Amino acid sequence: MSDHIIVERVDRVVSITISRVEKKNAITQEMYGAMADAINAYGSDANARALLLAARGDMFTSGNDLADFASSIKSDEEPGVSRFLKSIKDCPKPLIAAVNGGAIGVGLTMLLHFDLVYASEDAAFSAPFVGLGLVPEAASSKLLPDAVGKPIANDIFFTGRSLSAAEALDFGLIARIFSNEELAQKTSKIAVQVAASAPSSLRKSKALVRYDQKVVTKQMELENVHFVAQLDSAEFKESVTAKIQKRAPVFD
Repeated sequence: MSDHIIVERVDRVVSITISRVEKKNAITQEMYGAMADAINAYGSDANARALLLAARGDMFTSGNDLADFASSIKSDEEPGVSRFLKSIKDCPKPLIAAVNGGAIGVGLTMLLHFDLVYASEDAAFSAPFVGLGLVPEAASSKLLPDAVGKPIANDIFFTGRSLSAAEALDFGLIARIFSNEELAQKTSKIAVQVAASAPSSLRKSKALVRYDQKVVTKQMELENVHFVAQLDSAEFKESVTAKIQKRAPVFD
């Protein structure tokens, strides 16, 4: 359980809300675990037909809580983030996301596993892993190039640049853009509509559309080896120090 993850159920729609506004919705291992539990429960509940992920405040998520993330790698328990990524990768039923404001790091890469992604007009998407001395995760090193092409994916990864909602729509990363005021209402209505669809048809359609899960799993495992190594690297330590000191990192 986590005080920063709110799980609700209305009829056949499960909603998960990220609520850590004071930290720009940075995600901790505990929060990942709570979301994984909710998604796994949704996947096995015959009466739940759609899941909607959203966030409070003006930012979807600023990404991993890096201090929490770095401390968790020495734990013998499976990290919450690993459980979360498995849950969205393996979920057999529709996953819907409503993106308000910034979707940074995992805020972008997790969306590659969602079936329907909608965004507000002020949404922005970035994956600044290289600038932090890290590497892509969530199988994004395969899924993003396959979605937008290798040159664009490398531009996003290597420069850390932010994509506007309009660019994300052009690249096919999101389905539609709604006004900031309408996002919650519109996506809730879509979730209800999806939940009313034929459940067997939805499951089979999702299975036909999505990637070979063995390939995605293998890519996640490869990324994780490098990600964990980079968390213990001088490059990552320099990026954290530079951030605290409010300067540009220097990588010798």
